[in-house]
Amino acid sequence: MTEIAFFGAVEIGLVYALVALGVFLSFRVLDFPDLTVDGSFPLGAAVAATLIVAGANPWLASLAAVAAGAAAGLVTALLNVRFRILHLLASILTMIALFSVNLRVMGKPNVAILMQDTVLTPFYGLGLPEHVVRPLFVAVVVLAVVALLARFLASEFGLAMRATGVNARMARAQGVETDTHLYFGIALSNGLVGLAGALFAQTNGFADVTTGIGTIVVGLAAVIVGETVLPLRGMAGALIACVVGSILYRLAVQFALSADAIGLQASDLNLVTAVLVAVALILPRMKVRAASAPKVAK
Repeated sequence: MTEIAFFGAVEIGLVYALVALGVFLSFRVLDFPDLTVDGSFPLGAAVAATLIVAGANPWLASLAAVAAGAAAGLVTALLNVRFRILHLLASILTMIALFSVNLRVMGKPNVAILMQDTVLTPFYGLGLPEHVVRPLFVAVVVLAVVALLARFLASEFGLAMRATGVNARMARAQGVETDTHLYFGIALSNGLVGLAGALFAQTNGFADVTTGIGTIVVGLAAVIVGETVLPLRGMAGALIACVVGSILYRLAVQFALSADAIGLQASDLNLVTAVLVAVALILPRMKVRAASAPKVAK
């Protein structure tokens, strides 16, 4: 693996770490299987790229991408809470609708922003190579998000949201407005995914309507790999594990595609992804089974 390939894998891993954090909020904290991320990721990229091409400030374009992702999450939560549609089906309906929305936002299947100013542009003149500047910038953003999320989840509102995910009926009995916390949690989750989409577009120089395919699988893989490799205690530890898991996952994919002995090509990306996710799901079960197996007396 070359240096550029290594930093490229770390960069993509850090971008998808924001997706992993969003997936962690919905799946682990709220116990809400949300597939909206396959639509909110390209939505964030589409909104950011379209606004940047139109001459908007890249930072404001990124904030608009966060708001767009949060709005998509609110639609899913509304379908589930207000209209009592099963959470999985509600998220699928939103995801399908977002494909058309993304095309409407961009006006075409993809938008290039290679020649436009982005949030990274001011940092390219610091004397560091571009392939180093990008992962460093994204790392700072991810660390800031982790710190803010850890602070939020330890607050009174955050604890109530966690209680909603653990046992909504008991939380309601304690006076918690579970519907409100569900709305906010799913919106926050998809807002983070929208931010990931905006950073993906600006680091790669384009937004494409198909970039969201398989996003939920990557996010889940990062969460599971992180929990397996780095089983830290506490909410802050779980958030850090999501980031580490995302980076390790992308490095594993890059290594598999770069290993000549294996003979894989770029077109085998989906195959590599499926195998790694399967391994990530199987390893924890094997670990638990090995720990619970009766020991043979000597």
